Amino acid sequence: MKKVSIIGGGAAGLACALHLARRKTEVTVFERGERLGRKLSATGNGQGNVTNVHMDETHYFSDDSERVQRTLSRFGWQDTVAFLESMGGVFLPDGRGRVYPAGRQASAITDLFRRELERLHVRICLNAQVKVLAYDGKFTLKWGGGQMNADAVVLAAGGAAAPNFGTDGSAYALAQAFGHSVKNAVPSLVQLRCDPASVRGLKGIRVDSGLLLRRGGKTVYRTRGDVLFTDCGVSGDAVFRASAHAKEGDELVLDLLPDADEERVLQAVRRGGLYCVVNNGLGRVIAKRAEGAEWIASLVKSFPLTVTGTLGFAYAQATKGGIPLKETDENFMSLYRNDLYFAGEILNADGECGGYNLQWAFATAFCVAEGVCC
Repeated sequence: MKKVSIIGGGAAGLACALHLARRKTEVTVFERGERLGRKLSATGNGQGNVTNVHMDETHYFSDDSERVQRTLSRFGWQDTVAFLESMGGVFLPDGRGRVYPAGRQASAITDLFRRELERLHVRICLNAQVKVLAYDGKFTLKWGGGQMNADAVVLAAGGAAAPNFGTDGSAYALAQAFGHSVKNAVPSLVQLRCDPASVRGLKGIRVDSGLLLRRGGKTVYRTRGDVLFTDCGVSGDAVFRASAHAKEGDELVLDLLPDADEERVLQAVRRGGLYCVVNNGLGRVIAKRAEGAEWIASLVKSFPLTVTGTLGFAYAQATKGGIPLKETDENFMSLYRNDLYFAGEILNADGECGGYNLQWAFATAFCVAEGVCC
């Protein structure tokens, strides 16, 4: 029987372990923390947004979009729902296509995995950070508590985002030891910093906003969604989507009333100011910056902010960049070392908000299991 070691007890590692165990493979999962699925248990603001019915490669950033599409065609959102429901539970989409467990509790998804892996007698090693991975006829894994050999290894230890969950980027070194590169690992799905003066007095105000990201006078990204003002910039799902494209010095332009044109806003301002046009706190800030109804209406439709950076990996939900897909085969096996596989966020493919990153974790886990067992 083939012995497989999986480094990382997050969504990709747990899904891969389950696929392999169901195929009668001897599996050991190494998790550096004290419990499995910590990041999975927090996903979707704790509600468990596992995938999205609007699923294709256009929602991802990668060095190989065609490869992303092929992967999603092999294991799509319906496959993710069927896979999760094979353990129990009911998973349903909301009005925006985001799929959640019916109980809206992300930690319960982790509970499903734990129960099923225990039933299948998968060995779990907690507080076991693998620091050495070598190959000499077989793979050798070394961690603080000991050493183990394996016929195949799956690196599913995540990227560098959210180090409080144990993903600090240290696993990249295990891949680099076999000749792999790491492409431009930067924070994604993260709050953007702006000039503090431009958001002063706005902390805590949330708006449904149009958003343009402009660079050198050209629009590089456009979206719409929640924007939450913070003490140092902006957050919210629209900002998280834009963060994957943003660079220091970019201009962020917010349409604070996207369902009304500027003329309608202008007429409302002339009749009664900004009452019932925007949040009163936001209205006071705009009124201090602008003189005359035309200028005020213009700011409502085009509220400018300058991006000065992000809050970094500590506050990011995902990592943009990672092991290039082109350094792996269709089942995400290394082109440099047979039987070394990659799954999930450690790869150079990251998705937008809305369940896309978990779908990538589940899809790559399936492909890896196919490769290991073929």
